[in-house]
Amino acid sequence: MQELTRTWWARPGLEVRDGRLTVAGRDAEELARTHGTPLYVHDLVRVREQARGLSGAFALAGLRGVVRLALKAQREPALLAYLRSEAPEVGLDVCSPGEVDWALSHGWSPAEISYTGTNVSERDLDRILAAGVHVNVDLLSQLDRLGRRAPGSAVGVRVNPRIGATAAGGGDSLYAGPKPTKFGILPEGLGEAVAIAARHRLVIDTVHVHVGDGYLTPGLPDFEETVRRVAGMVTTLREAGHPVAEVNTGGGLGVPDRPGDEPLDLERWAAILAAQLGPLDVTVGTEPGDFLVKECAVHLAEVVTVEDRDGVTFVGLDTGWNVMDEHFVYGANLPLVLCRAADAPTAGTVTVSGNINEGDDLFGEDVPLPEVREGDILAALHVGSYNASMTSLHCLREAAGAVFFEDRV
Repeated sequence: MQELTRTWWARPGLEVRDGRLTVAGRDAEELARTHGTPLYVHDLVRVREQARGLSGAFALAGLRGVVRLALKAQREPALLAYLRSEAPEVGLDVCSPGEVDWALSHGWSPAEISYTGTNVSERDLDRILAAGVHVNVDLLSQLDRLGRRAPGSAVGVRVNPRIGATAAGGGDSLYAGPKPTKFGILPEGLGEAVAIAARHRLVIDTVHVHVGDGYLTPGLPDFEETVRRVAGMVTTLREAGHPVAEVNTGGGLGVPDRPGDEPLDLERWAAILAAQLGPLDVTVGTEPGDFLVKECAVHLAEVVTVEDRDGVTFVGLDTGWNVMDEHFVYGANLPLVLCRAADAPTAGTVTVSGNINEGDDLFGEDVPLPEVREGDILAALHVGSYNASMTSLHCLREAAGAVFFEDRV
């Protein structure tokens, strides 16, 4: 039971061999010694597997599905090149002019890029509209602003059905829920959206919704209710004369993150979309970050300090939240594994800290680990999204290194 608990995260591409952690079949500690730390190690095969899982679920449900990677989650050129080669059907979801430029410069055409941003300035719009990508706006004032600058164009609107899907359940997310958020046109605002569109001769061809964050199979009832409400909003817009051709369900699809988690039931997920949106005969889009790339990378760091401080063992690493900050920004769980003893019994609990000169640069407290020694290599799992892409230069610490593997050995 102890071994099963400690290795709940194991899967093809992330395994324990002879007690040691391997990534894409390579010994994690040896990779750290060879390439230096801190280091991101990417198993690109996992990205292809996840993309094909989504495409296959759409096909099985009889839907016209479109998969787009949320570029804010992962923008490494090597990963994007692999995605273009191995999963060319995957488009990109972008949310800033800089991301538009990045997407175009890394091989995606304007037709494969969907822009959905918030609080978009006129400067932003000038750059985005010039690129020719499809734009979704999420506020009435933004719709009016776009109409003034691009009258007669086709546009999408992000809506807020006042419910979302999350890992915790309950229908309340940072993007949509009972509490007001900065995202999306509310149901009672659709009439004004139609009036704004008429004033500028805009055609609303897409309805976008950011469903939630990190939901798994237990969150699918909330997901179903979200999509049901969105389908009603699509009908309202169609009755007003707008030929909505795509419903973009945004991202938020989760991956197992804690012991006991099961992978999202993609077949059931797609069946819900088919039941709610199939009768509308629309293309169904999804724009995951975590689901596509979270599991593709681990972060390796060297233990530089092991010290007892008032009865608490601190394990200090040669990395910091400047290069791995999803845990700090989003409160994401961060599984930590001792590479040379990945499935060994726990010797006690420790506090794992980084090398940034701030008191909250902690990767975990009361973390159960085998006995840790200075010079060991510690791995942070499931960090392929919203970590390296959010690297900062705080304390002028440099970015982490990165290696990419297109095969497993």
